Amino acid sequence: MSELQINTTQNVKINFTASGVGERLMAFIIDMILKIGYITILNMSLGVFQDMDQWSQIGINTLLGLPVVFYTLVLEALMEGQTFGKKIMKIKVVKIDGYQASLADYVVRWFFRIVDIYIFGMGFFVILFSKRSQRLGDMAAGTSVILLKDKVDISHTILEHLDDDYKPTYPTVIKLSDNDARIIKDTFTAAKSANDYQTLIKLRNKITEVIGVKAVNGNDIQFIDTILKDYNYYTQSM
Repeated sequence: MSELQINTTQNVKINFTASGVGERLMAFIIDMILKIGYITILNMSLGVFQDMDQWSQIGINTLLGLPVVFYTLVLEALMEGQTFGKKIMKIKVVKIDGYQASLADYVVRWFFRIVDIYIFGMGFFVILFSKRSQRLGDMAAGTSVILLKDKVDISHTILEHLDDDYKPTYPTVIKLSDNDARIIKDTFTAAKSANDYQTLIKLRNKITEVIGVKAVNGNDIQFIDTILKDYNYYTQSM
């Protein structure tokens, strides 16, 4: 399996493991089983429309068949890059520039399924030789599919080790969301490791702006570390 390095909009490089053909094929098979199950149930129930004229039956068949046609597009858009098959296989679609994939990206991927999957299964062969394990649809949309089941320790989450007698400093950190805290921690960890003081300054200024406080003690590293600990203190206490 290849490593996929995503350079985020904060210029932070995050490494993921790109999903291989095996996981993507299994996700595809699971989704196909669900589609076939739906079609089977549909065919069993279509007898109630036999008394209708031919055009009415065609119209109803077309309408009831839309969930199969748009299955991947709708689910990836609603489930942030996953279908039921991808969710079971713990893989998801991501943008390779660090942004969340948009509806337009999912539409491009869905459209290219005609070539990637239904014309000689070309996409699976392209994945094998792609540096980022991309099929043609991924290349066109600027996306890839990553594994979500890598081993993760506390340093890769928003959790922080807190002493039992820890006293928080900034109660307004509750204005942050879990996603905000994750982005702050990822950016903070990368900038600290690279001695990127400019990024630390920008991150500190953005945090103070969002939570509405002034940093009252410590340098940038101490302040951001305190923010992360305070966020964990308040959210774990709720």
